[in-house]
Amino acid sequence: MTTPAAPAQDARERLAATASDLFYREGIHSVGVDRILSEAGMSRATMYRHFGGKEDLVVAYLEREDRGIRAQVAAAGGSPDPLRAAVHGIAEDVARRHTRGCPFINAAAEYPDEASAVRRLIATHRAWFRGVLTQAAAGAGASDPERVAAALVMLRDAALVGGYLDGAENIREAFLDSASAVAGVDLA
Repeated sequence: MTTPAAPAQDARERLAATASDLFYREGIHSVGVDRILSEAGMSRATMYRHFGGKEDLVVAYLEREDRGIRAQVAAAGGSPDPLRAAVHGIAEDVARRHTRGCPFINAAAEYPDEASAVRRLIATHRAWFRGVLTQAAAGAGASDPERVAAALVMLRDAALVGGYLDGAENIREAFLDSASAVAGVDLA
């Protein structure tokens, strides 16, 4: 039996999914609300029942991205070598999922105000991800896990941009080699 909340949740999810797809493929500021509504088959009134405006749709988009990445990390949680799993997960992400660069970096470029809800969410995501890599580096015996994690985040950012501009197949080995050098262990 369907509850009355289910149709509302479906409408919210459809708006968020449509906005997420368009924002990632075409950029946030280049996609208008009318386009999102048209492609989602929703009215403006329905959107405003679920989202206060376009920035709330952007936050929903980034929350979806954050949940997806956290789910990938959780799925790899039982790995006997979490650092290797994280590095290979990044390489796979660049090749298969985020082929147009990092959604968080892309959004940050369009929302320069660090006090905005968008930038606060990005900062929270990046701090969490850096923490995951810090724990993995510590587990691998790195003498300075925080420094290794910071370098791996930087390499991930570069790999996502390089994968978009040059093709993932052209950066995969360079990313794995660089990550190995930074971590001081063979991760390739």
